[in-house]
Amino acid sequence: MILITDGGSTKCDWILLDHQGEQVFKTRTKGLNPAVFPELVLEQRIEENPELREVRDKIEKVHFFGAGCGTATPKKLLEDIIGNFFTNAEEVIVREDTVAAVYATGTEPGIVCILGTGSNSSYYDGKKIHQTIASLGYILMDEASGNYFGKRLIRDYYYKRMPPELVAKFEEKFNLDSDEIKKNLYRRENPNTYLASFAEFIFTNERNGYFYKLVYEGIHDFVQSRVLCYKQAQSVPIHFIGSIAFFSEDIIRAVLQPYGLEIGNIVRRPIDGLIEHYRTNYFNNKNANS
Repeated sequence: MILITDGGSTKCDWILLDHQGEQVFKTRTKGLNPAVFPELVLEQRIEENPELREVRDKIEKVHFFGAGCGTATPKKLLEDIIGNFFTNAEEVIVREDTVAAVYATGTEPGIVCILGTGSNSSYYDGKKIHQTIASLGYILMDEASGNYFGKRLIRDYYYKRMPPELVAKFEEKFNLDSDEIKKNLYRRENPNTYLASFAEFIFTNERNGYFYKLVYEGIHDFVQSRVLCYKQAQSVPIHFIGSIAFFSEDIIRAVLQPYGLEIGNIVRRPIDGLIEHYRTNYFNNKNANS
């Protein structure tokens, strides 16, 4: 059996498929970004899931696609942790989340953008994935991500830029005490996930001019920095992955239109497209060759 995982900083979706590609179960753990979380936290988050514990000795292969897995050191860390947990797995492959995003959006050339807790982009030429700009994470980059919008909301609240009619709702939903915010940002783990939790406020309230401007500016910054950097941008579709993209499709279209860019697929949950990719390209090919 093969265990396929789509992982981010906030959560990870795990799908177990049998030898025919049929789903055995689907489960979720907290985020497993090896570039953000220490080894002990990563181990605990896998260990505490009862469904994974129950099948740990039955897993033959693990294919993990996740945020923070684009460089050698965090990738090797997660490979070792997964291999030590699933002791009978003959194959453990860890790849960055952009690969899963490509698999989820199709097989033709295109630019694939992730708008989740963090953000990223890559160009897929039909065979290989290319990245023009390396991601430096939530402090320096991550335009249009959850943590980007979280920072914008907190700053607007403190600088008194947030419309008065939204201030009371914002105060009711979050603890906005300055000491509490600083504690979460500078003394506790996972500040990127903490910041991203504020972004829900944008997408669970009725759309207004303030929210539209906020999201438009974030996506505009992302497109300028992480889409137009690819010379192929004018000739291939631009795909988007993640809940922020899913709830902002109209704004994405508005941002892309002046540049003459073609919008491609918008996928809320890449794990669904990832399963279909495996059924089509992994199990079908395997059965054909058997």
